[in-house]
Parts: sequence; C-alpha cells; structure tokens
Amino acid sequence: MKTRTVKARTVKARTVKALRTRGGLSVRVDVRGTAAGLLLAALALVMGVVLIGTGDFPLAPADVLRTLTGNGTPAQDFIVNDLRLPRVLVGLLVGVALGLAGAVFQSISRNPLGSPDVIGFGYGSAAGALIVIVFLKGSTYAVAAGAVGGGLLTGLAVYLLAWRRGIHGYRLVLVGIGAAAMLTAVNGYLLTEADLVDAARAVVWITGSLNGRDWAQVWPLMGACAVLVPLVLGQGRALRTLEMGDDSAYALGVRVERTRLLLTLAAVLLTAAATAAAGPIAFVALTAPQLARRLTRSPGPNLLPAACMGGALLITADWTSQRVFGADQLPVGVLTGVLGGGYLLWLLVTERRAGRI
Repeated sequence: MKTRTVKARTVKARTVKALRTRGGLSVRVDVRGTAAGLLLAALALVMGVVLIGTGDFPLAPADVLRTLTGNGTPAQDFIVNDLRLPRVLVGLLVGVALGLAGAVFQSISRNPLGSPDVIGFGYGSAAGALIVIVFLKGSTYAVAAGAVGGGLLTGLAVYLLAWRRGIHGYRLVLVGIGAAAMLTAVNGYLLTEADLVDAARAVVWITGSLNGRDWAQVWPLMGACAVLVPLVLGQGRALRTLEMGDDSAYALGVRVERTRLLLTLAAVLLTAAATAAAGPIAFVALTAPQLARRLTRSPGPNLLPAACMGGALLITADWTSQRVFGADQLPVGVLTGVLGGGYLLWLLVTERRAGRI
C-alpha cells in the first residue's frame, strides 16, 4: 500500500480580541495592528517635535514642548508657532492623507501597485493646478481649488474607463497608468507654455515641497482630513470584505459598488487635498500601506497603521532633507521620489518572482 507524506505548515494566527460593552456591543481589536498604529503615531509626533527644533535657529525638544504649551520666549514663540509648526502640521496631515488614500486604492484594486502615484490621480491634481498657474495666474487658493478639481476629474475618468460590469483591480491599474502617462505629457506642455515667472512657480509647486507652508494651508487640509479620515476608517470592515472578492462581499451583505464608489471618491479627495497643500509628494501613498502591512503582519487594508506610517514617513523624510541639504535646498518630494522609486523597482521584482506580473 502506498503512503503519502503531507508537509504541515504552521501559520501564526493574529492576536484578535473582542471588546464587549454592557449594552452588548462587540468590537474586534487586532492587538498587533493597534499597537503598530500607536507606535507609528508616537513616532510621527516625536519626529514632528524634532523637526520643529531643526533649522538655522535650533531648539532642543524640551524648548519646543515648552513653547508649544505657551511658556517659551517671544522669539521662540514666533519661530515655533508662526514659522515651523504650520510646516510640520501640513507634513503630518499630507502624510496621513496619502497613506490612507494609498491603502484604500491598494485594497480596492487588490494590487500593491494600486496607488495614486501610479494610477494618475496625483498627476491629475497637478494638471489642474498648472492650468490655474499658467493660464489663470491664480492665487494660492485658486491653485488649491484647481488641484482638487483636476484630481476629481481624473478620478472620475479613470473610474469610468475602468468600469466593465464592475471594477477589476488590474484593469484599474492599467487604465490609471495610461492616464498618468497622458497627464505627464500634458503637464510638460503646460510648463512650456508658461512665462519664466509662472514656470518657476509651477516647477517649485509640482516638485512637492513643504517650504513656506503656513496656516493658510493647514486649516483647509485639516478640515478635509477631519471629514474624510473618519469616513474611510468607518468603512474599514466593508473594505476588508471587498478584498475577498465581489461575490463574497455580496454574500456578506456589502453593497459592493456603492461602497467602492464612496471609498474611491474619499481617497481621490484625500489625494487632491494633500496635493493642493504641498504639491504632488511622490510615492508616500505607494510605500506607506505596504510598510504598514509588513509591520502589522496582518491581512486587510490596515487603514490606521497606513495613515500613521504616511505621516511618520513624510516628517522623517523632511527632517532628513533639512539635516543633509538644508531647509530650502532639497524639496521633500525629491527625496521621497528617489526612495520611493527604488522601493517600486524592488516591489516589481518581487511581484515578478512571485508570478503575479
């Protein structure tokens, strides 16, 4: 009689606990994911304090904290609250928005390449802003409105072109890559049509930078995040179900197309708001969800860890660019583009070896 040997695999299960209230409400909590999110949030805040103290007039972290609580000198109060704090808040909010948007798109497309950087939404926001800069000579608020409008139009166009009895992940990515290529050409043409002053302004903006950010950029971005971040986090369970496939999601009672459209719209708005505040910061939306997933070691969208990872990544990258090159010499978008491009190449090689592309 023939015998067959079966190799056994031991799979480490996630540590998930259920919290129950007296009213009967039960909430499942991923302990490792929650701990990773809190750790990343603490890291982002610590790096924010360090970044506030970095510059031509350095401040110790203790002095920064004392000034933030209203006990600093007049000079420290001006440097911290008027000059540096808005920059750090914009960096944190932009990182959170991009990290969360990237997690949503990667979950909807079920593809690690499904990121606003790859599928063209960032380029659409950039095109809208460039049209305002080059042809309308618009103000800062007009440029921000143009970025939001360009992102929304691009998102709508990509969604409609990718639609065929539903949205398939690879079709969404491929249509988005085509849209990104076309919009890159459009943006290049817009730069050639601009005069010298507008071209210089457009190049600085399109590179992606936190230089010169003030409270005028903080409040609109904070308002957008206050509405959109809880909305996306509230759809986390439905998004996790969507990753199992449309049929399984339908069977579990999820309104698939409605949920997908709502989350896509929220993610496009997050990307557009972040781009309007700081320009198209490259590859944060691509790398933050992937790094968060590797840190939590859990399936699913990992929305909160991805958002915190995005904030920590962008603040750390801005601190690195200031320490190495000076506050105004290297925009943070250049550094994230270089590092993110290397990560994208590594991801493509990994996906090819796994036979997925």
